[in-house]
Amino acid sequence: MNGYRVSDVMTKNVIYLPAETRIDEAARAMRDADIGDVVVTEGAELIGMVTDRDIVVRAVAEKRSPDSTTIGSITTREVVMIEQNCHVTEAANLMRERGVRRVLVCDAERQLVGIVSLGDLALRLDPNSAVGEIAAQHADR
Repeated sequence: MNGYRVSDVMTKNVIYLPAETRIDEAARAMRDADIGDVVVTEGAELIGMVTDRDIVVRAVAEKRSPDSTTIGSITTREVVMIEQNCHVTEAANLMRERGVRRVLVCDAERQLVGIVSLGDLALRLDPNSAVGEIAAQHADR
């Protein structure tokens, strides 16, 4: 993969929601921002991430009520982070090793500055691949 850095391909629009946010509210926030994930906080502390897939698999499929289940109860607490100046190959390898589709991106002081997804990588690095074409169609919406 070429000379792209993670900061070149990451999504900078990070939505933070408190752990007590209901999943129906989180789903609407994702829809409105056209994103598939939110960062979950308790006070000033980042405690994890919830994706649209988490809502489906951990809440809807388990018949948990969307208007009373909080995102804190379905949060992935073990987050994977990468520094924004790392090469995109490192991000792809990290995703492969950890079996994740998204990685939080931090600056040199470990402050969150974005999120990079498998779709972000595919869209920028291999736009003619099936994943790249799907990501491009989604980006056009």
